[in-house]
Amino acid sequence: MTNKYDVIVIGAGPAGYVAAIRCAQLGMKVACVDEWLDRDGKPVLGGTCLNAGCIPSKALLESSQLYARLQQDAKAHGIAVEGVSLDVSAMMASKDATVDDLTHGIAALFDTNAIEWIAGRGQLFPDRQVQVTLHTGEQQTLSAGHVILATGSVPVELAVAPLNGDTIVDSAGALNWQQVPQRLGIIGAGVIGLELGSVWRRLGAEVVLLEAQELFLPMADRQLAKSALNLFRKQGLDIRLGEHVKAATMTDAGVTIAHENDTDADTLTVDRLIVAVGRRPCSDGLAAAETELLLDEQGYIHVDEECCTSVPAVYAIGDAVRGPMLAHKGSEEGMAVAERIAGQPGEVNYDAIASVIYTHPEIAWVGKTEEALKQAGVEYRRGLFPFAASGRARAMQETAGEVKILSDALTDQVLGVHIMAAQASELIAQAVLALEFDASSEDIARTVFAHPTLSEAMHEAALAVDGRAIHMARSRRR
Repeated sequence: MTNKYDVIVIGAGPAGYVAAIRCAQLGMKVACVDEWLDRDGKPVLGGTCLNAGCIPSKALLESSQLYARLQQDAKAHGIAVEGVSLDVSAMMASKDATVDDLTHGIAALFDTNAIEWIAGRGQLFPDRQVQVTLHTGEQQTLSAGHVILATGSVPVELAVAPLNGDTIVDSAGALNWQQVPQRLGIIGAGVIGLELGSVWRRLGAEVVLLEAQELFLPMADRQLAKSALNLFRKQGLDIRLGEHVKAATMTDAGVTIAHENDTDADTLTVDRLIVAVGRRPCSDGLAAAETELLLDEQGYIHVDEECCTSVPAVYAIGDAVRGPMLAHKGSEEGMAVAERIAGQPGEVNYDAIASVIYTHPEIAWVGKTEEALKQAGVEYRRGLFPFAASGRARAMQETAGEVKILSDALTDQVLGVHIMAAQASELIAQAVLALEFDASSEDIARTVFAHPTLSEAMHEAALAVDGRAIHMARSRRR
């Protein structure tokens, strides 16, 4: 017997569960198929983001930063703290509790919206048939008018550093250690490597990051990336660029990593190793061959500008398709596809999707970088304002970083905003709104910001585009 639905969603991460909820809100009968099991082997919603990515990593970043501030920064605020100790198991339990609350919350939302949650692995067949292999091994077949593929991504593995689940791990494994390693190696100094390195460095580990690229954070603004590299190294992260890992071998002393650069070769021995070299789409075996679902050579599901795949009435969203692997990007695609299925004009503005690195300070940006504008031959102006000149930042003793606004030299339309600051992940939302509304730097400059706030730096940077920032000594009206 085949169960019939209006929409079947395969995958229950931020792309899939949001798509399912929005479809249900629009009056459709929805089933969501997902195979994720929690640490106790029980089915759970939320995908990588809630269970082994965004949420648990941010919980540990918050806890580790609090621990570091008590140790290093409390005295500057006139607070004497003695006997600060670390209970890693309790910290992990707090992280797990946060994850459990949120995943159970999604289950409650599914109940509220009458979404049928089917725990198992879904595979697409012709005519929008979905065969589900339950965790018991049993199989059932579902059918729908539309199918949304939202299977997410998985960490890239390296043959030279095979994972063993405890000593050599991927990003998920590094979120569950019950002890702080004395020496920690990380392959990759991108977003994931930096965030995990920050967690364990704050908790006391000696951290070495081996990055194959010569350029640090190539996707970010070069000026901010250079400042961030210097700052992270001062924080104790030993970031080595241009280092290619040739082998990682288990020895009596730990993990011995053979690596080389353009001039020499060396070895590094650590207690534990994290492989953080990126993620790849989770599309293996997603569709039967006769379905003729088109994938590219990297495994991404081919979609058009409306997230339609090569198969009629089948859509794909999130990490499994082109574009940045960001939870909020996938969620917006999920809502847009649901609205398109319902005959509404769903839309995603890919030019106004923010990226964030949750280090301390955080790094966030939206729109174009200076490098991209130069390469495209676009004439632009820029305004910069350092948090060292912000009253609120000084009161918080969080003066590292700056805001940079880039605007079109002719129209003054904001083209990009780049922030390094203690709360850049929150501040960047103002910039996203500016891009969504096609705002000019003058629009931001004429907006009244509350004082004292970190967001005033955005106001000052907008004023600086026209050479008239108030709180910079050498700003002058043009």
